[in-house]
Parts: sequence; C-alpha cells; structure tokens
Amino acid sequence: MRRIGIALVGLGPASQPHAASLMELHEQVDVRWAVGRSAARLEAFAARYHYPVTTDLGAAIADPAVEAVIILTPPNAHLEVAERCFLAGRHVLLEKPLEVSLDRAKDLVAGARRARRRLGVVLQHRFRPGAIRLRELLDQGELGTIELASVTVPWWRPQSYYDEPGRGTLARDGGGVLLTQAIHTIDLFRSLVGGCTVEAAQVTTTALHRMETEDYASALLRLPNGAPASLMATTAMPHGAPETIGIVGTLGTAKLVGAGLEVIWLDGREERVEADTRTGGGANIMDFPIDAHRLLIADFLDAVRSDRDPAVTGEEALATQQLIEEILTVGRGRADTAPR
Repeated sequence: MRRIGIALVGLGPASQPHAASLMELHEQVDVRWAVGRSAARLEAFAARYHYPVTTDLGAAIADPAVEAVIILTPPNAHLEVAERCFLAGRHVLLEKPLEVSLDRAKDLVAGARRARRRLGVVLQHRFRPGAIRLRELLDQGELGTIELASVTVPWWRPQSYYDEPGRGTLARDGGGVLLTQAIHTIDLFRSLVGGCTVEAAQVTTTALHRMETEDYASALLRLPNGAPASLMATTAMPHGAPETIGIVGTLGTAKLVGAGLEVIWLDGREERVEADTRTGGGANIMDFPIDAHRLLIADFLDAVRSDRDPAVTGEEALATQQLIEEILTVGRGRADTAPR
C-alpha cells in the first residue's frame, strides 16, 4: 500500500483525534508536517506526537512529498487555506463546517472541482458502527417505508467554552450549535433519510449562555416521501446526553443513541449494535473514541490512492450546510425566537 504524504494544518483541540488516528494509520500515511502559529502549541504537539512542525504554511504545502492536506483551522480560514492547497495541486481533507457562510462554502467546493482535487469533509459520525449498520438496513429495505423520524442533540457547553476568543461567533465559527456541534448528527440524519425541507423552526440563545449565535434550535421537517420529522439541538442541556436519531418504518423501528443502535421489528425480532457511549456532548469536548475519525481518514487516503471521491464529499457537506442555513433562516424569521 502506497503511503500518502500529509501536512496537518491547525493544531487546536480538533487536531488531537486526527493526530492520534494518523499514528494508528502509520502504514498508510507519512505525516510530513504539522503546521501551527503558536510556538507553545508547536512545541507541545511535537513532544506528544513526534511529527515535524513548522509555522511556514507555504513551505509545508509546497513540499513535493505532500499529496494531501488536512485542514483543522477555525472555519473562517478554510477557504483561503484550501485554495492555496488546490493551487499547489494538493488534495484536502477539511474539518467541518466547510466555511462560515454558505457562499464561501460553495466557493470552496467549486474550487476543488476546478482544480480536480479530492475534497473530503470530517463528518465522521457516518463511520460509527451503529450508523453503518442502520444504513445497510435502510438500503436493504429492512425497515420498510419511513413513516416518521427524529433527531435530538441534547449537549452541554459551559460558559467557559464560549469565553474562548471566537467561539460561538459569526466571524470565526459562522454559527452556533447547528453549524458547530449538531452538524455531525444532522449530516448523518440527512444521509440516512434523504433531503429534508423545513416547515417550521425556532432558533434562540438561552439565558444559560452569553454568546453571539444560537445555543438552541428546533425544526419540523418533511422527508422526501412526505413523512414528518423533527429536530432539536442545543448546547444548553446541563451535563449533556448522547445524540439520538429515531426512524419509524412500516416494518420496524431503529434508534441510534451515540454510536450504538437498537432495532425492533414488528414481527418481534431485535438487533443491537453495542458501542462506546462517549460522544463529547458534555463539558469535555474531546471525550469520545477516535475510531470514526480513523475510519474516515483511512477512507480519504484510499480515495487519494484510488483516484475516487471520498465517502463524505464537499457536495455532501454542502447539502448539510444548506439544510442548516434553511433552519436558521426560517427560525430567525420569527421575531420571538431571535437570539437575545
């Protein structure tokens, strides 16, 4: 198996599961550079993971041994860094969301296609064991026709989280709970049930947080076949709980709780997929296993090696961001639900 030369750009908290996954994938990948701006972060990262570090983004991207770049910067830098990578002929694996606005997200996806480079997006919940099994069951028609569905993300972030510079702001993050936290579960939900339309929505900022963007959102959705669905996402649920996706079909029901799955058929059969219960839904944002990250990165490496699209393309991530934007637009059109 040919090893792929990688540069890792951005050494904040998001780099931890990526760096750990890359260590486990050492037979498939050659990490040439880890790029950051903070001397303290560079020193700590090098001591922990033993990868070469630099502050020179241009030199790292220009290294002829680098075929792909993993971009883990704040969202408002994604477009600029990705464009530099595409110009240098590098493939890109991009941390969610694509960018801070839908227009910038579209520009990024279009740039990858123009450059004929592979663009993958880190929406790793699709690689959880329960999600993989549920997709198989839906593809095989084992649950029958979907009659209703729901998605809930009852997470918690303390005020200290939002006191960090840029967090929960439009300028750096582009949004609040929907674009920053719930995007993973919304993306998985949309990929399982298909494109949704938004019939009604509420978007607000609760008194539990001082922040620019929303920490609560709910929506009534319509599935492609006309079936109803509901969504609720928040970071204002003290202590937090695992995110849940529920699907009711004419032959049975399925419930994804975190990475695990429970299926009950109308004829009495049952199936369970047990999984690690940690989801990063509480105050410790890094409290989750790296398995899904590792599988997503391995898929991206194989996509580069095989000259194919990765499992989670820029277009897929764009469709999820478009749904989030629609929820925000509908919800904020109501005077009584504007952030306060």
